[in-house]
Amino acid sequence: MKPSLLALLGLVLLTASVQAQGNSLTARLKAPDGFQVSVYASGLQNPRLMAVAPNGDVFVSDQGAGRVYVLPDRDKNGVADSKQVFAEGLSQPHGLAFHGDFLYVADTDAVVRFPYKSGDLKATASPTKLVDLPTGGGHSTRTVVFGPDDRMYVSAGSSCNVCEESDPKRAAVWVYDQGGKNGKLFASGLRNAVGLAWQGGTLYASMNGRDNLGDNVPPEAFFRLKAGGFYGWPYCYTLDGVQTYDKDFGRKDAGVCRNATPAFTTVTAHSAPLGIGFYTGKSFPASYQGALFAALHGSWNRSERSGDKVVMIDPKTGKVSDFLTGFLDGQTSLGRPAGVMSTPDGSLLVTDDQTGTVYRVSYGK
Repeated sequence: MKPSLLALLGLVLLTASVQAQGNSLTARLKAPDGFQVSVYASGLQNPRLMAVAPNGDVFVSDQGAGRVYVLPDRDKNGVADSKQVFAEGLSQPHGLAFHGDFLYVADTDAVVRFPYKSGDLKATASPTKLVDLPTGGGHSTRTVVFGPDDRMYVSAGSSCNVCEESDPKRAAVWVYDQGGKNGKLFASGLRNAVGLAWQGGTLYASMNGRDNLGDNVPPEAFFRLKAGGFYGWPYCYTLDGVQTYDKDFGRKDAGVCRNATPAFTTVTAHSAPLGIGFYTGKSFPASYQGALFAALHGSWNRSERSGDKVVMIDPKTGKVSDFLTGFLDGQTSLGRPAGVMSTPDGSLLVTDDQTGTVYRVSYGK
């Protein structure tokens, strides 16, 4: 049955209202002194993670729309020139990565890749499936990054809040060659490692901790991953810098938690860290150079909301400080950060999957 004219009009008005909300947020978003916040792009449905193409074009996954968009800014005025559909008909696309002559997309059920030539605004061929990924359960996002070893690292979240998984690809990061072959487990015990980012030879990950232990337990965690590392879930979680036994699955006799690597830093429980990225530009002050930024999507099951902001983390000390706030009005979320990315022009882009907006944070005039 075709939608009625009234239904279509309602959808248009709703979309326009949400888009206007994203644009109006810039007036209340707060960054440290000297920084400016502006709208880079709007009118998206559910923008999540981003990647910069070799020519500098910004690509963003739109999970709800099943699309990957190109948001070029070729006149370099800090605003996307247009919103181009690079690919559509995808299955909840999330993570994006450029490597070689391809754009890699982490769908909820597979990693696929498209041929890419510098400047392409639309895919020139159908995607090739490289890796099958497990589906179902509560965590549907998948993330893909490439390491300095030219291998492909893929994360998939757990199928549950807390359980012992039967599929080793869940609650883990796997590593493959660039064509998706020779896959093996890289790191485990990661309930939902949505954010992955390399700095030098170290892979960093954000993780969403379990629910139903109260407002403040467990803190959300950030890890430095190593090959063969185990990071606690579902048996334990990091509390006050050490791995602590989970009341449901803690196995003291086996010493599981003693052998689990703790987080190098944590943030408030249930704040839901999603995308992470290192600042690689030069225009921010020296104290921001090399910092790790994280989008805290915000809580859904806490008596007082936590998250709904972007934080900056010192990767050496683990110190966490607020960077972009104002998404909350009391206990009402006006926007929800999902992804962060440093750009070649020295700015930081932030996706907001509630209003369908991509914000640009720049320094100076």
